[in-house]
Amino acid sequence: MQRLKEKYMNEVRQKLQGSLQLKNKLAVPRLKKIVISIGLGEAKDNAGILDKVKVYFTQLGGQVPVVTKAKKSIASFKVSKGQPIGMMMTLRGERMYAFLDKLINIALPKVRDFRGISQDSFDAQGNLNIGLKEQTIFPEVDYKSVDKTRGLAVTITTSARNRGGHTAKEEGKELLGALGFPFRS
Repeated sequence: MQRLKEKYMNEVRQKLQGSLQLKNKLAVPRLKKIVISIGLGEAKDNAGILDKVKVYFTQLGGQVPVVTKAKKSIASFKVSKGQPIGMMMTLRGERMYAFLDKLINIALPKVRDFRGISQDSFDAQGNLNIGLKEQTIFPEVDYKSVDKTRGLAVTITTSARNRGGHTAKEEGKELLGALGFPFRS
């Protein structure tokens, strides 16, 4: 079992149940999934980029990513319907906790001038959205094999809800803060 999952099961769940004043332990907010996505606008001109990015993206999440395609044609971007424009993967279970542990303890401390995650990164449903400027902060990505630094978007979905004087945004922040996320004060 992943270290972060054990921490949630043994410590965080009881702490949140008490602080949110929940009677049922199944009502305590938990992590549902993590979606990692990368935009590859230059893939419309060079299909070989997809193969290069797919290699380290697979190592990053532990599974094969899905190639996303344009839903409609946009002439000003020179994109036609059906062209590959990015990649994404959805992590659940053990892989989700492994990636989150890696993000909190290895990747975020490597970010230059990092002062914590903004409070405004949460949406109204208690989910956290983070944009990372470069993929080389992860240990799986070999710096020598990277031809160009690309950004990643990470969305952490929680089961937080509006209830009993707490908003879903507050519940989500409390859950991720208890798991070790560094938030800006």
